[in-house]
Amino acid sequence: MVQQPELVNQKLNSMPVKDIRELARLSGVSNSGKHGDIAVRLINQDVSQIDAFIKGKYQEKVVERQAKIISDSDLITELGKVESIEWGVVQGQLDGKIQREYVRRYTKLNDLLKGVKNQLHSEITKYTVAAWYNHWSTVLIEDQISRHPNVVPTLKNIKGVDIFFSGYPFDLKITYLPRDYDLADAMDNPQNLARWLYEKQGPQRFGAENRLYVVVADTTDITQSWKIKRDISLLSQRIGSFLNSTTVNENDYISFVYGGRSYVSTCKILLITK
Repeated sequence: MVQQPELVNQKLNSMPVKDIRELARLSGVSNSGKHGDIAVRLINQDVSQIDAFIKGKYQEKVVERQAKIISDSDLITELGKVESIEWGVVQGQLDGKIQREYVRRYTKLNDLLKGVKNQLHSEITKYTVAAWYNHWSTVLIEDQISRHPNVVPTLKNIKGVDIFFSGYPFDLKITYLPRDYDLADAMDNPQNLARWLYEKQGPQRFGAENRLYVVVADTTDITQSWKIKRDISLLSQRIGSFLNSTTVNENDYISFVYGGRSYVSTCKILLITK
């Protein structure tokens, strides 16, 4: 477990300057100087008060998002309109596909435009819809986790930390059960799945930070797992039950090898099946 002063410092560093200034003022502490100066003055404050302040600010952000962008109910309705998910192209490789199959392939403009109209437009539409669905369904799930009473969220982007839970910082990862992974083993041995997820990372996204993986899987048809990400009733029940009952202990330590180096991280797996 992260030692208490270090954990408090991480929580303070997860706050924007304007928020930490407000917290200092409310705590009767000088809010002058830079972010780090204020954090030093707050390091010995009651952690429950710091947590309550952060959770209140996060709730304000959620309310603002729902008022200015879209409410949860409307978002769920929009996600429900998606009939299928087909990426069409691997994430991060769209530009390479355009260069390889269109820009460098065609020598005549009319042929290029015909190819774009007949094929590329459809592929880009599928890719964009899939990316849109993935983003906004993830927002719903992250909010369900971050607003739970046992969780303290971050208020700004910090690499490798999205929430604090059970005395640990965690990076949230929402993903599908890999198609070639045995579902029974994932249910019986979640730490094996955790190790697999760490070791199969792409080099550009590699990280050894503590992680809370939310893994969704349709037990009858794995290709339909994407629909679980919009089933807010199921998600709310399973997330609430998990965060109410689980804690972090030495059984959650994961040792894995990546690029010839060994790493140790703390990982929790929430497997949501339907």
